[in-house]
Amino acid sequence: MIDFFVHSFNALSHGLLGYAVPFLFVLTIVVFFHELGHFLVARWAGVRVLTFSLGFGPELIGFNDRHGTRWKISAIPLGGYVKFFGDESEASTPSADTLAAMTPEERAGSFHHKKVGPRAAIVAAGPIANFILGALIFAGMALYYGKPSTIARVDGVVADGAAAAAGFKIGDVVVQIDGKPIESFADMQRIVAMNAGSTLAFQVKRDGAIVALSATPALLERKDPFGNSHRVGVLGVEHKSQAGEASTAPVGVGEAFKIGVEQVWFIITSTFKFLGSLFVGHGNPNEVSGVLGIAKMSGQAASAGFQFVINLCAVLSVSIGLLNLFPIPLLDGGHLMFYAAEVVRGRPLSERTQEMGFRIGLGLVLMLMVFATYNDILRMAAS
Repeated sequence: MIDFFVHSFNALSHGLLGYAVPFLFVLTIVVFFHELGHFLVARWAGVRVLTFSLGFGPELIGFNDRHGTRWKISAIPLGGYVKFFGDESEASTPSADTLAAMTPEERAGSFHHKKVGPRAAIVAAGPIANFILGALIFAGMALYYGKPSTIARVDGVVADGAAAAAGFKIGDVVVQIDGKPIESFADMQRIVAMNAGSTLAFQVKRDGAIVALSATPALLERKDPFGNSHRVGVLGVEHKSQAGEASTAPVGVGEAFKIGVEQVWFIITSTFKFLGSLFVGHGNPNEVSGVLGIAKMSGQAASAGFQFVINLCAVLSVSIGLLNLFPIPLLDGGHLMFYAAEVVRGRPLSERTQEMGFRIGLGLVLMLMVFATYNDILRMAAS
């Protein structure tokens, strides 16, 4: 047991030293855009913004803008917040006594005195900003690097695999999966990887004719180029690139933006599929990663090149935006859930009810963080 903890400590210390800078770079960009979404819509709605902070805890450096907002960088760089006039805490929790004592002029700039619509827009703006950031990064990469194009041709069929059982043959070219056009072998791999255990409808071109096939990818454990293990769906086909076959086609602004939006949608749908697989017992909860896991991925991406760091930034931005929309008190989705209840009831939930909700939400978030960190430590200790 002592050897395990020593090995774990050595692995963590070695990894954290190499991963801290790229991790903080990625996280800071994602958090900044999330909070900027809240900030811009709040200003538009006439809400006074007291603080815009990157990080939590004691202030390291900051300044006041002409509107009286304190922009600052704080000591604990694991998130950020925007504090509005009328908030009692960074979680935007109000105090009924403080709100009741406000003058009419103060109420005009108070977040909690705004109607439900503006409040909901301000809260939702953070996750939406994350989605926009992800789409813009993916679109920018498509503009700069072009669109990969490698024909989705089957050059080999693994015996006893899902493809063999479905009737795939050498020379088949996959043109559609579940009605979605397939433009490259990578497109096919990506869809198959996220659909282990799900039956997919394939359209393949064979001898000039279109043939319909149904296949259910098998769940197998594979290692990525960095040695990380992942459980993914595998069809059981082989592809051999021929000379001059692989290429990247330039794209225009419109198509690049479409690619960016499609990438964001793919991440969102893939996340829900993963959560669904966990719910029915098919998914692996050990694949849930926390701060340490993200830091490790950031370091690995940095070692591979700036392109991979920016790509991780886009993926993380979409993931954090989606996570914040979950209906858990303390997260943005929890606030939106309270506002929905306010619309139905015709009045806000009581201060006690909201306080209990935030406590439950905090407990859920802390449990998730502990579980994810435990997974990260086990993975890093085993590597």
